[in-house]
Amino acid sequence: MTLSFGLAILTPLVLIAFLQLSNANVSLSSIEAQQAADKLASVSAIIGSEGPPAKQTVQINMPPGVKYIYVGTSSDNVGHVIIFVVISQTGLSDVTAYSPINVSGNLGGITSPGTYLVNVSSESTCPSQLSVGCVYLSPAV
Repeated sequence: MTLSFGLAILTPLVLIAFLQLSNANVSLSSIEAQQAADKLASVSAIIGSEGPPAKQTVQINMPPGVKYIYVGTSSDNVGHVIIFVVISQTGLSDVTAYSPINVSGNLGGITSPGTYLVNVSSESTCPSQLSVGCVYLSPAV
């Protein structure tokens, strides 16, 4: 009788603790994605202000839960944002960082958790839209 009463009280507490832990992991992923996006936007602004042929390789840490990365706009055109799409409790959430410089690129291949090197280069003609200059971001190989 005492054992079943103890289990009846302990089971909901374990469930609540598990739910809180999973929420903390999702929040941590969003924070780490924001740090990576901010770092890329900051370096892009510096490289863009120097102009071509300025370039730099940046190391970023990719947290778990990143589904997509868009550079420029959500359709990967030239724009001013870097968007990390992160899995959250309510579905997908956008984590964005603004760059005052035109940015473009393709970082879609680095959404798995880990540490990555990203090439950030100032281009007089942007590979994704030849009529404008931009800072182009691509995975370092």
